[in-house]
Amino acid sequence: MKHNESLSIVHCPLSIVILGGGESGVGSAILAKKQGFNVLLSDSGTLKNEYRQALQDNGIKFEEGGHTEEIVLQASEIIKSPGIPNTAKIVAAAVAKGISVVSEIEFAARYTNAQMICITGSNGKTTTTSLIYKIMKDAGMNVGLGGNIGKSFAWQVASENFDYYVLELSSFQLDNMYDFRANVAILLNITPDHLDRYDHKLENYARSKFRIAQNMTQDDAFIYCAEDPVTMQYLREFDIKAQKIPFALNPSSIINQKTDYACIHHQILTSMYNNETFTVLVEELSLKGKHNQYNSMAATLAGQVHHIKKDSIRESLRTFANIEHRLEHVLKVRGVLFINDSKATNINSAWYALESMEAPTVWIAGGTDKGNDYRELADLVRQKVKAIVCLGVDNAKIIAAFSKIVPTIVETCSAKDAVQAAYHLAAKGDTVLLSPACASFDLFKNYEDRGQQFKEAVKNL
Repeated sequence: MKHNESLSIVHCPLSIVILGGGESGVGSAILAKKQGFNVLLSDSGTLKNEYRQALQDNGIKFEEGGHTEEIVLQASEIIKSPGIPNTAKIVAAAVAKGISVVSEIEFAARYTNAQMICITGSNGKTTTTSLIYKIMKDAGMNVGLGGNIGKSFAWQVASENFDYYVLELSSFQLDNMYDFRANVAILLNITPDHLDRYDHKLENYARSKFRIAQNMTQDDAFIYCAEDPVTMQYLREFDIKAQKIPFALNPSSIINQKTDYACIHHQILTSMYNNETFTVLVEELSLKGKHNQYNSMAATLAGQVHHIKKDSIRESLRTFANIEHRLEHVLKVRGVLFINDSKATNINSAWYALESMEAPTVWIAGGTDKGNDYRELADLVRQKVKAIVCLGVDNAKIIAAFSKIVPTIVETCSAKDAVQAAYHLAAKGDTVLLSPACASFDLFKNYEDRGQQFKEAVKNL
């Protein structure tokens, strides 16, 4: 175990221990130090050089390569990285001892009076969060972007003075948030994901997602998808005091029941809030595909709740550039379009990607399976996919699911081989789509690494 200096820190009654030394943890450490706490950051792995330097520059004690339990368990409070499960030995020991264990978001919110616009869901979080941030930024608002995206929220609270924060929140972050209050909360959808962290029960995962609405008041706004069956199943179980604003593709789902809503009607996105009607042609939206119509409706409602001018919202929707690794158009090589959707790590994300394909598609799929039921994709694969290139260590489930539907399925174990195989299977006018429906950890560091290697391989064709 490597220490930067003596760890005899926690005899001070105001002591914070941060578990995990990534963006979230280092940001939390910097904020805690600024607030006068005696701070230790503890990481079981190796810190990135940039984070180690930031801790040293701020005079923050840290250890890497393991947790010194007798010191960690002297903390007054522990701030836990969302990547560390609550079942981890050190976390369970802290809870058993009665030590408060919170997320970065919970901790940082104590030290800012900014308005919180919070987005969660199994799919579309990053796109919707980025779009709302653009809408607010384009409107001239003093706004920060954080949570599960960009720079640490806590780091920004320590170093910036924003009036608003747009925060992407994962279920892992929500699990350790207790007093945090969202002023605007958006729940995009709930589909099976990360169930290994939730005893393989969708109910537990869904309840985690609904934590985004806890502590909201009647002055707040809860924006949700009225066409998402799991959301609608659990919505009535929670006493959400905020104003509830639904969105849906089909106007008949909501238009006669709610005065405030968003829907798609005759290929026009129509959003109604506080007796103000906003419209924009679907064809004008920069984000394409039905899944992005949901994202655009949610973002539009968030803009209206903040009384942003209609023309400003409309222009932001028209000019938004999609995020990296999410249906990202990479290159067209001799008439074959390559699309990087590496962020599609579950069945639902891949469904939306395949649904948006208009040309014959060579689909690159596979990786670390998360209990996927590929039957949900069968009809779309039958309609859209001419060949499948598996990119994973174990591709048995994909082959079993689609071998009777797709005539050509090949296996590869590197991005380079997958791209070359797909290119040879594609014809001019076809699309090669990387939309794995799986996690990336069998062959790659993360989905970003997978996407970057895919793009590099395409450029080297």
